Amino acid sequence: MAKINVRSPYFINLSTTNLTSATLEIQIYIGAVNTSWQSSPQYTLTSTAVGAKVNFEIAELIKDYIPAAFNGTYPNSSTASDDDYTTVYVDYKTTETLSVGSPVVTEVLGVRAFYGYGYFEDGVNPQLLQGYLQSNTTILKSDDDALRIPIDNENTTSVAFFYNNEQIYSWTPGVNLKIQDQIQYVSTASADVDNYRERVEASGGTFEDNACIQSFLRNETIYPVDEVIIDGVEGITVLRVENIQECKYTPYKLTFINKFGVYQDIYFFKNSKLAMNTNEEMYKSNILTNGTYNTYDAQKKLLTKNGNQRLTLNSGYYPESNNEVFRQLFLSEKVWIEYKSKTLGVTIESKNIDYKTSLTDSLINYTVDLSFAFDTINNIR
Repeated sequence: MAKINVRSPYFINLSTTNLTSATLEIQIYIGAVNTSWQSSPQYTLTSTAVGAKVNFEIAELIKDYIPAAFNGTYPNSSTASDDDYTTVYVDYKTTETLSVGSPVVTEVLGVRAFYGYGYFEDGVNPQLLQGYLQSNTTILKSDDDALRIPIDNENTTSVAFFYNNEQIYSWTPGVNLKIQDQIQYVSTASADVDNYRERVEASGGTFEDNACIQSFLRNETIYPVDEVIIDGVEGITVLRVENIQECKYTPYKLTFINKFGVYQDIYFFKNSKLAMNTNEEMYKSNILTNGTYNTYDAQKKLLTKNGNQRLTLNSGYYPESNNEVFRQLFLSEKVWIEYKSKTLGVTIESKNIDYKTSLTDSLINYTVDLSFAFDTINNIR
């Protein structure tokens, strides 16, 4: 069945002899798929035919119903929150009014809509029908962090994880899943645990950070995976996983919604710089009292003052095949960073990206400027 990627236009074209007008009803929902029309649409659109043709565009309307709010826990059936899903079901019904004859009614149920998009060269109503929902087949991750592979449950037969040529974990798709669970983040770790520290804390323990433990973590891969084999509708996909040990700098993980409408992780391993911009509103105060004033009393006073912190991140050396991942990061509308054990929203401030190649740039490092998507001083009222 067709698939809707809501960041690109999705057209419903009607062309019937003697068509004078048409009505489109759209129902958007989560949970189990409807087996019949429910007569509770969020939208009803009507258009007059031109040349016996009517064209509706519905992607923007559906997009408003996909919250895609990442809280640091990857969605699955046991941990899903009310607003972390990136997929919904869409039912629609068209009623075509003809100048001759009875109206033509057509119902379409259970179309899956993703928070994704197609490029211009993908054409009208891009589908992106595949099982593996990333573009890169070489994945770099911090050696102490879990690996998560976003999979379309409907388009995948199996996923197998390997380490040193030995299979350590296998996954097969579920059946009759709710729409918000049809993207599976397949991993050897639980949904809310990324690394050794979080695994200790999740089990009720206390993580004592010291030089000996850090030395151990640098020399041990907690979630050892170096190859993943995916059997999907597109065929067999083999992923190569590189577990990066970074001893000098603190690696940062960004999570963003990629082209396929799923959460994807990307790591920045090298030097980072934290800075802050401030902004303020001033007013001029009347400090005169009984014909005199105090020189220590400021005439210009602050009405409000706040700041916004910024980070400059360096990726470290990535293979040229990951250029597409950085392109999708820069095009993403929603990005988060794992910063000081919290998941925080950020905005990519860098507006330009120069794609690098191993031929001209030798070692490929990307520098990204981002800002935290909130004021430094809490002013939520």
